[in-house]
Amino acid sequence: MMGTDLTGMVQRELSDEELLALDLDLFPTDCVEFIEKPKPCEGGDGHTSSRTTESCCTDQGTAEATCSGNEQSPNQPTTSEQGSDPLCEGSGTKRRKQDGRIPLERFGWKYLTVTDLSRQAWCEQQVVYGAELPHIKELREDIPVVKAGSCLHLARELEVQDIVPITVESREDKWAVKMLNLLSMIQFLQAGERVREFPVFEELEGIFVVGVVDELCYNSKGELELRELKTRGNRTYPSAAQRKSHHLQVSIYKLLFEAMIKGQLKKDTITHHLRLRTEQPFGSEVLAHAQSVGYTVSTFGDLLDLVLLNLTYAEIPTVDTLKIEYCYQADASVIGTEVVPFEEEWVKSELRHYCSFWKGQREARGVDIEEAWKCRYCDFADICEWRQSKAEEATRKNRANQSK
Repeated sequence: MMGTDLTGMVQRELSDEELLALDLDLFPTDCVEFIEKPKPCEGGDGHTSSRTTESCCTDQGTAEATCSGNEQSPNQPTTSEQGSDPLCEGSGTKRRKQDGRIPLERFGWKYLTVTDLSRQAWCEQQVVYGAELPHIKELREDIPVVKAGSCLHLARELEVQDIVPITVESREDKWAVKMLNLLSMIQFLQAGERVREFPVFEELEGIFVVGVVDELCYNSKGELELRELKTRGNRTYPSAAQRKSHHLQVSIYKLLFEAMIKGQLKKDTITHHLRLRTEQPFGSEVLAHAQSVGYTVSTFGDLLDLVLLNLTYAEIPTVDTLKIEYCYQADASVIGTEVVPFEEEWVKSELRHYCSFWKGQREARGVDIEEAWKCRYCDFADICEWRQSKAEEATRKNRANQSK
């Protein structure tokens, strides 16, 4: 394949072996997919008991504050849980089978984020490597395009609310900040106002799922719209493969949001999955903030009861429209807006499939041969056992065909 002209190569049908063996640098740059960084608000490690600082958002022009927990993204295992470097101890697949625990337990996670699930639609094996080797995934945070995307999300948030830090002293404090934020946002939605960074969470397929909706607002017809911002490194729409993951993401947001406003979220569900203590008193700053916005609560259980009561009786409509806005990072200009049809059966089918991996009912899958081009943009391509096994499988098939 050395020195092969890509144009000539694409004009004929490639074997699976040739496709996996391609020098990916030969592909044109317009194939590049920009993988958005998950918003840090979507999760928290849930293990920290030391004092940390959370971000609180105060709505401009009102006396009340809306608070949003700015926690670390999904629950990464501690150093002791991670063990030795997986790259130094033989086959990762063999070690996973010997471990015996389901993936959620193996990674020390209490829940999934919506980003975790939507990324599975891109490449499930990549999600696994990201969980097993978080130090590699974290390096992406320093990439300029990733930083640019985060800055645009923050700028949108600051259009409607200021951010004020609050020191938290426990896991219950972290979730209290999220709950206080939710309480205030319920009031704004009831008043017909726009809210951003709306926290959503509920049990789906037996797994607790957490997310943050970019924006909820009412259109000129009075219908509620759920909007998601996606930033792009080039002024083009993403490919069909990337858009599928985006469609899944906003569709799961709708499921979570509507379960909450319909009163389906239960207290025991939250405390069981997140292992939160209802009798845990708040730290001084969280308590002071709750009081400043008019809530007389002293324990996490009190606040949780108040949140669930407000959700049950809130006069908030269901989501009528799902929209994804694609924005060019260089100048923040809008590339275009896509209206996403909500297909409930498709979403639930996808959830069952992806959650079955986290529950240990099947092994992780990488990309199919037809989507091997995705490997070019993966930090784990060089160590991917799925990619290697598919290449070997393709070689065997090719040899078998040649021998006929």
